[in-house]
Amino acid sequence: MCEIVKVLNHNTILVLKENEEIIVMSKGIGFGKKQGENVEIPRNAKQYKMQKSYQAKQKSNNIFDYIDPMYIEISSEIITLTKEKFGKVEHDILLSLADHIYFAIKRIKEKDFPSNPFNMDIQLVFPDEYSVALKAKDVIEKYTHEEINEDEIAFITLHIHSAVSVNKVGDSMEVMRVIREFFKKLQADLNVRIDANSLSYIRLMNHIKFLLLRLNNDEELQMDITEFTKEKFPFAYEQARVLCEQLSRVLHKNLPDSELGYLALHLERILSSTSIS
Repeated sequence: MCEIVKVLNHNTILVLKENEEIIVMSKGIGFGKKQGENVEIPRNAKQYKMQKSYQAKQKSNNIFDYIDPMYIEISSEIITLTKEKFGKVEHDILLSLADHIYFAIKRIKEKDFPSNPFNMDIQLVFPDEYSVALKAKDVIEKYTHEEINEDEIAFITLHIHSAVSVNKVGDSMEVMRVIREFFKKLQADLNVRIDANSLSYIRLMNHIKFLLLRLNNDEELQMDITEFTKEKFPFAYEQARVLCEQLSRVLHKNLPDSELGYLALHLERILSSTSIS
């Protein structure tokens, strides 16, 4: 038996279980219940531990004062979709995702549509997460009768990515920003136009996707072509070095030298196919 801390709605309650606050979701579990009562948690109930850090806990307590519990149900369904796609996921995104969706719908109702300049890059780097976010769009519409746009789908993609990796949403956004600013400066310096839809660019973004996976898993590329690219493509090598340094700063990890060589090779392919503006 667990003590009820707060009844959120008929299907969602907050309980104290073994000195930890747990969100419990099960059909009818909150119906007729009150704070302070004891409740038996059904075997098939969904359970989510509250965030452990003090700041997160403060936010968790405050979120229940303004958010409709419906958004927690939406977030739970999206986590289920994520688990079906990736297997084990980190459930701590339950409240942060619910919070994000709540404000996204609030903005839609207020006719406020913030753009996401990293939309295409997010799709290229996190295609599996994006496929889940597309399904999340339908879940959100089912509950709220509002349709989120492609920019918002990309934002949700980053939340999903944070559930299946060690990268926080903010870190992933920083990676996208670094890549975008890098190419913006490169195009300005060289007076060239880089086609983000080109095969070379798509291959680079795919490489970055697996680069992030390798960093998360502490893996390294088996073959090192750094010296080859340094000698053969010195300009691309130098640009790749700059990009690696920038990515290392936002990811708080040093990129292995082997990554530098392959980034240089991808950059060389992109630069060799660019057109003069």
